[in-house]
Amino acid sequence: MKKLLVVLLGLTLVVGFAFAEGQKEQEPQQQAEPGKDYTDNEWTEGQDLSGKTVNIFGAFVDTDAEKFEKSMIPFEEATGIEVEYEGSGDFESLITVRTEGGDPPDVAAFPQPGLMQDVMNRTDHIDLNDWFDMDYMQQQYDQSWLDLGSYKGEMVGVWYRATVKSLVWYSKPVFDQEGYEIPQTWDELLALSDQMVADGYTPWSIGIESSGATGWVATDWLEDIMLRTATPEKYDQWVAGELKFNSPEVKRACNIMADIWFNKDYVLGGRNSILTVPFGDAATPLVQDPPRALMHRQANFILGFLPDGTTVGEDVDYFYLPGIDEEEGKPVLGAGDCLSAFTDKPETKAVMKYLTQGVSTKAWLQAGGFISPHKDTPLEWYPSDIDRGYAEILMNADTFRFDASDLMPGQVGAGSFWKGMVDWVSGEDLNKVLTNIDESWPED
Repeated sequence: MKKLLVVLLGLTLVVGFAFAEGQKEQEPQQQAEPGKDYTDNEWTEGQDLSGKTVNIFGAFVDTDAEKFEKSMIPFEEATGIEVEYEGSGDFESLITVRTEGGDPPDVAAFPQPGLMQDVMNRTDHIDLNDWFDMDYMQQQYDQSWLDLGSYKGEMVGVWYRATVKSLVWYSKPVFDQEGYEIPQTWDELLALSDQMVADGYTPWSIGIESSGATGWVATDWLEDIMLRTATPEKYDQWVAGELKFNSPEVKRACNIMADIWFNKDYVLGGRNSILTVPFGDAATPLVQDPPRALMHRQANFILGFLPDGTTVGEDVDYFYLPGIDEEEGKPVLGAGDCLSAFTDKPETKAVMKYLTQGVSTKAWLQAGGFISPHKDTPLEWYPSDIDRGYAEILMNADTFRFDASDLMPGQVGAGSFWKGMVDWVSGEDLNKVLTNIDESWPED
């Protein structure tokens, strides 16, 4: 009986192997079209690189991965270069393993500049200044994006996708009914909040509960206010630990935030409810009948948490979070994906040049839910007024800065900063909270 099982197992393995080999043979391969001129494009510098392969590794998975792959098709068709994309939900840990193990991808798509910089500290990589001159890069990106892609005097990444966080969502039916005007300044925002209270409404819905990540919503609010009350240079110093949390600049931002958060007439459920309301549920009161609150500050992704059937432009709409200090203009807080190169090959350079251009985002952008940071991306490509509105806010920004907590060392940004905001909302003394965060900063 044992011999029979061994024989059957062996036959199964042989048949399975043969089937797998057959399947492999049937997989379509990227092949150059006979007679096609692959030098007639702007990415390969006149070289025929057809048949070459470039591997890109990133955190785009599922439908995002499919959309990214579709966005690479125009490049593949024009150059004959095959772009192989590999996505993983464990990108953050695997990119470190691969780069430290001597097996880096040709290109990596980083969702966090801090992680990108950490990898650059330990791994050989391409300084993109050696490939693209600054005049060209300034034609493709605003300076804020170039600054975010630079590290220790090198340009280590180019930006591909952006997220806008500086948004206020509001109950459109009530705004229309009451004739409320969209505030253009912070003072107007506070005056509108007061008017809502006088009219019997609750202005704000705020919730920061997020399981083990509780507190990040509060850090986003503080970061947005910091951009509106301190210079970009001060913001960068704060991110780097050079401007302390217990500084006049950060304290002032906290006090401005407290004017809204700790005003019992402003916030649905008052200060205590902020800690217990899940962040994904905090926008729902805007679309209830009748609305229980009228405004909610959150990034564009909050649409995914609203009840099915909610229509943007009818049930809910959004406006740009107004500025505070006039000299700081219209800053935007956001996030995004930055791509870095690790192999010095002409086909890698060609892909990277393609990625610096808006055309590389067209397929994904037209599918919706995507914001391009490229200057040469026409607004006409956006599929809806909603997406176009996000893009216009980004294009009109005087300053763009990445989420500070994502840039700070992990034990601060996703540790003491989150916890400190929770402690502060819970009633702990602000000076103590800020000092505790400072003391958690890692030593060099």
